[in-house]
Amino acid sequence: MSSVSQAPATAPRHDWGLREIEALFDLPFPELLHRAASVHREAFDPAEVQVSTLLSVKTGGCPEDCAYCPQAQRYHTGVDATKLMSTEDVVEKAKQAKAAGASRFCMGAAWRSPKDRDIPKVAAMIREVKALGLETCATLGMLSGEQATALRAAGLDYYNHNIDTDPEFYDSIIRTREIQDRLDTLEHVRDAGMKTCCGGIVGMGETRRQRAGFLRTLANLPAHPDSVPINRLVQVEGTPLHGTQALDPFEFVRTIAVARIVMPQSMVRLSAGRDEMSDELQALCFLAGANSIFYGEKLLTTGNPDTERDLALFARLGLRPMPVAVDAHGHDHGGTVHADIVEGARPCAA
Repeated sequence: MSSVSQAPATAPRHDWGLREIEALFDLPFPELLHRAASVHREAFDPAEVQVSTLLSVKTGGCPEDCAYCPQAQRYHTGVDATKLMSTEDVVEKAKQAKAAGASRFCMGAAWRSPKDRDIPKVAAMIREVKALGLETCATLGMLSGEQATALRAAGLDYYNHNIDTDPEFYDSIIRTREIQDRLDTLEHVRDAGMKTCCGGIVGMGETRRQRAGFLRTLANLPAHPDSVPINRLVQVEGTPLHGTQALDPFEFVRTIAVARIVMPQSMVRLSAGRDEMSDELQALCFLAGANSIFYGEKLLTTGNPDTERDLALFARLGLRPMPVAVDAHGHDHGGTVHADIVEGARPCAA
């Protein structure tokens, strides 16, 4: 097993080789989980989980052709398009979220990319939410450098933008954009001084090597994403991926474990697909280094375990919500409950 790096969590790497990551995937299951759990403990308390709540500010009508997405307008999935909420309605939701204990609020829209005329509307929402004392997040699709700068000037703290899958598998899933478009937006976001949330989806028919390539791309970004949402494909009738062979549960756990090892200081988040996971599978994911979940009854347009089930699972496992850690600039890096209004077109996180 000498081919597998022993780099400590205190020294994140950005030079992972594909064979190195494949070697991690190939480890015996107990050894991989031990390795991931050990790395997890270097940066986090393994009994703490960051909890986030999803709401949706705009659903449906997306012009892209993502093969997994029930909100692409070209697929017939029963999802109706909605208009962007008003600033007043968004602020009311933010107030409710804050009253419920939220510290971060993410505004999203099912756009391929916002038009320049949309930016002032979103900027107004950001300023109003920021004025409530909440940290702000958005997910709006692809951004230009100027748009990213304008959003940061309005007070935006975090931006979500997933790479979705391995670059070599990308055009099997999406043809209306290229993965370089995603990487360019992430660069614009970093250059503007915002933090990133970036992950993708597994179980879309990709090979293990392509799952390794997906994680390698994330781990070799100039800065590791602050949050890494790992979505397990939710198959929705009417989408091209409906009927795809389901990913083996242990392979999903392996993916979580490898993500933890190669991005040791990121929040690794269980995102879409958790409604179909058993308590036992979720427990294995926490053991493998997952330390963030979405909390609530609905994730975008698909189901999510309800809050009572989550609370019961936490109690059974002896887990607790991660406390908010505030830095010298007043920014939180954990969270009891984060209210995220998330982009309707993609499974994502903030």
